[in-house]
Amino acid sequence: MASDQIARDMEEGMQLLNDGKPEEAVKRFNRVIKAEPSNADAYFWKAEASIALPQVPVDDIIVLYKKAIEGDPSNAYYQSSLGFFCSENGRFNDAEAAYNKAAELDPDSSSEFYSEFAAEYAKKAPVFMEKFLDDKTREIIQKKALKYALKAIDMDEATAKRLLA
Repeated sequence: MASDQIARDMEEGMQLLNDGKPEEAVKRFNRVIKAEPSNADAYFWKAEASIALPQVPVDDIIVLYKKAIEGDPSNAYYQSSLGFFCSENGRFNDAEAAYNKAAELDPDSSSEFYSEFAAEYAKKAPVFMEKFLDDKTREIIQKKALKYALKAIDMDEATAKRLLA
């Protein structure tokens, strides 16, 4: 497939996704992947489109994000998108690792990545851990969320304690 056709398929796939037609978008991205198996953008956008398809398992979507990252390992946006998806699906260790990697790749945006993880973790972890949610577990969740919130504003625990006293 010629590079101009690949570009057209990518553009059409993104337009279909924007038009609320994720199944058709996935087909376009599959064509690109078949023609160009190392196309990171195609894997990324296929993952994004697949989120809207309930028949696609979470693990399959994670594999797509990881293929995109493998194809473009310096892309912080791919990492943060994986982090957000993992957080939305209760995969908090994977989310934390992805957000940390995004922050490492794009230090200028690290505060946004840390604060997003802090907020997502504080909001979602209690829901996913509902069966085990006692005071100790709630405190563990809050402590980790606070750790990342402090990282987002580049503040250590001692300074936060001093300021809050």
